[in-house]
Amino acid sequence: MSNLLRKPTAASGKVHDITPETANWGYVGFGLYRLKPGESAHEDTGDTEVILVLVEGKAEIASGDVSFGALGERMSVFERLPPHCVYIPAGSEWSATATTDCTLAVCTAPAKPGRKAQVIGPEGIALTERGKGANTRYIYPIAMEERDVADSLLVTEVFTPAGNWSSYPPHRHDEDRFPDMTYLEESYYHRLNPAQGFAFQRVFTEDGSLDETMAVADGDVVLVPKGHHPCGAPYGYELYYLNVMAGPLRKWRFENHPDHDWIYQRDAKSE
Repeated sequence: MSNLLRKPTAASGKVHDITPETANWGYVGFGLYRLKPGESAHEDTGDTEVILVLVEGKAEIASGDVSFGALGERMSVFERLPPHCVYIPAGSEWSATATTDCTLAVCTAPAKPGRKAQVIGPEGIALTERGKGANTRYIYPIAMEERDVADSLLVTEVFTPAGNWSSYPPHRHDEDRFPDMTYLEESYYHRLNPAQGFAFQRVFTEDGSLDETMAVADGDVVLVPKGHHPCGAPYGYELYYLNVMAGPLRKWRFENHPDHDWIYQRDAKSE
């Protein structure tokens, strides 16, 4: 199995625990808890900032002596309700106690202390449509660069209808040469509806030094250290993914694959 494809390690508890060390890169970390009512999770942030995303279910969230109370609304991610999210700064801690069955994502990246812990969603997060035809998808930009809610983290949710493509045309952001491109590592946490489905993600470079195509199941994570990374949702199965990106500069600048940029150019002219 590809080292870029990470399966859940358990059915409950902390089922994903991806760190820069285990991913063999420098910035992005991703954890995922599946909790039953009454179960708790607690972590110190150390030298990373954290964005907690209540993917599904409800939980009481706190940071230090600050309690944010019970958060969460959607019981299934495919309800497409805007996500409840909390920012936790470096040099702090957080805790979560599930009040229903709960799926909690822990998105991390290096940062310095200084920001304050705060709720950053669902207020301020609106569903936006992107793409055309079979490239149409729907996005919740939780913490993209237009929102000054983090030092390093860029976080977004994407819903791809059955039969459609996303992260497409193929694009990359693996060179630190702003303003044309920024170096951003990226993780994809995938969900399928119905859950027994599958989708495809290809991660590949233009020189062919990396070229892997993975069949992803409900709950899998795909790591994108470099290269292009399109996703395809087969007919009958809706695809959701939660993206976490981070690098030396908190800006998202990418370049489309030169062989496939014509698709973007054509669609842009038709708008």
